[in-house]
Order: sequence, then C-alpha cells, then structure tokens
Amino acid sequence: MAIILAIDDAATDLTLIQYMLSNHTVLLARNGEEGLHTLDTHPEVDLILLDLHMPVMDGFTFLDHIQARNLEIPIIILTNTEEVDMEIRGLEKGAVDFIRKPLNFKALQMRIDVQLRLKQSTELIKEHNRRLEELVEKRTAEIRRTNVITINALVRLLEVRNIESSNHARRTKIMMELLCQQLQKMKHIGYELSEKEIQELIDTAPLHDIGKVGIPDHVLLKPGKLDPGEVVIMREHVNKGVEALDYSIENEETKISFIETARELIASHHEWYDGSGYPARLRGLAIPLSGRLMAVIDVYDALTSKRVYKDKMEHDQAIEVMRQEAERHFDPIVFEAFLQVVDEIRKRLLE
Repeated sequence: MAIILAIDDAATDLTLIQYMLSNHTVLLARNGEEGLHTLDTHPEVDLILLDLHMPVMDGFTFLDHIQARNLEIPIIILTNTEEVDMEIRGLEKGAVDFIRKPLNFKALQMRIDVQLRLKQSTELIKEHNRRLEELVEKRTAEIRRTNVITINALVRLLEVRNIESSNHARRTKIMMELLCQQLQKMKHIGYELSEKEIQELIDTAPLHDIGKVGIPDHVLLKPGKLDPGEVVIMREHVNKGVEALDYSIENEETKISFIETARELIASHHEWYDGSGYPARLRGLAIPLSGRLMAVIDVYDALTSKRVYKDKMEHDQAIEVMRQEAERHFDPIVFEAFLQVVDEIRKRLLE
C-alpha cells in the first residue's frame, strides 16, 4: 500500500480517485498550495496525481515548486483529451506520465503501479549504491592506512641509519601539500593534479631518498666533500630507491598506484630542468611533474637542515641560493608556486 496525494479542484474527481484507489492511502488537496502544505506534513508521499487547472496555485506552478525543492516524487498529471500541449509542458516540468479525464480505473491503476514499481526500484538502486560507496570509502581508508604504515616503516630505515631525523617525513609532506595546493590555484595547463594524485604525492614524498639505505656508510656519512668516485656511488641511491620498491605485475591493471607514484618521484627528483641532472638527464617537461615538485622541496630541505657534512642554512640565504640556480635546476612554474607559499611553509615547519 502506497501513500498517494491527489491534487484537484474538482470534488467529484477527488472522490472518484479516492474510491478507485481504496487499496492505497489517499491524501486530498484542492489546489497546488494545499498540496505543498500536505507534503510538508507528509513527506513520505509516494506518488502525486496532479490536475493542471486549479485556482490559487495551478499545476504548473506546483511543478515549479517541486523542482525547486528537489523532491523526487513521481507525478502523474490529469488532463483532458484536447490538452496535448499542456501534457507536453507538464512532462517538461518534471511529470513522469499523464492520464486523461474522464478517469479510467484500470488505466489509472496500471499507470500508478508502473510508477510505484519504478520508484521502488530506484530507491533500491540508491540504497545499493549508498552501501557500495560506504564499502569503497572503508576500503579506501584501509588502503590508505596500509600505505602510510608501509611508508613510515621504510622511512624508519633512514632514521635508524641516522640519515634523516624523525622530522624529515613531516617536513617533506608539509611542503608537498602546500606546493600542490598552490599549483592547483594557479591553474596552468599540464600541471593539473587530482585529489588522489595530490594525496599520493604527499604520502610518498618522504621516500625520495629511500635508496640511501643501500649506500655504504663511508660515503653516506662522510663529514666532508665527496670525491668523484664517491659521488658516483652516492648517485646510485636513486636507482637503489627505485629498485627497493620494485614488484612484479601481470598487467597494467595490477599496478599499485602509490608505489608507482613513489618510484616515479624517486627516479626523477634529481633531474635538472636544463637536462644536467641524473640519472637519465631528462630535460624540461620530460621530467615527471612529481620529480619537478620534489626537486624544489628536496633542495630547500637540504639547504635548511643540518647534515653530517654541513650546518643548516638560514631561510633567506637558502632562498637566495635557490634563486641563483633556479633557471637551470627548477621548473619555472613549480618554483614560482613554491615562492608564493614559502612563507607559509616556513611558518608550518616552525610549528
């Protein structure tokens, strides 16, 4: 049994409808305004039968109000035989069907049954989709937690070897987040990032130097300048980092998104915009955006952090050094975005 709202200024038609639909709960209204008031008190209405010619508020105005309220209640309009144009207008305003007067019991009942079944099916589909969305959200959150745990475990390897402080992951994530957000505000073609891509970049930024765990201590922890041979060994940390995150795949569909983001970022964050970087000597936009972002972040973090071979540099001096080599080293759009948020970066890092 359904709840049906019949809106018609003809008392005879309302009485007839109530009689015809005695197997349903029928609510009655004599014009559109009464119909709206009835909906306010009975939002559970399943279907509306609507006459178009009524005083106070006609059927078309009522349909406008229903659309404005975003109510998804099927409406069958009641028309006379000669009112074809009005039928079309009513359908254009959101009605789902029409039936002509004088009302035929069987035709009315069949049209109502069809619309009620459609409404029920639509509601079942919506509920199914809602549950699917909840499952997807839950699964996505679980995957994200797993990713974060994996990343934190890998970063701990750097901390155990005294390569980085426990604050390193926080610093790189803060800088990547602010830099990506600023880049999105600038809306440059070719620099668009989805929310998912931004989150993966934030999460995987701390892994850019994970390959350093494979570099011998006498090179990695050397307090002075590296000789040419040691530089070659040190540069191997890029390939070692990519290899550390290697995994087998059967096809493109089995790729793990956040691992692929991390591998790309690791592989390209030492490339220079003029092509003089390593390991592939990529140039300009041939460098993945993740690498171009990480290049700026990595240099700033390296300059302003204490390392075994140097003291940390003050913020203003670090920015001046970066400006001097920006044309050769950094993507100009990425560096511009960095300069626009660097004060906020500095503020967040000091918190």
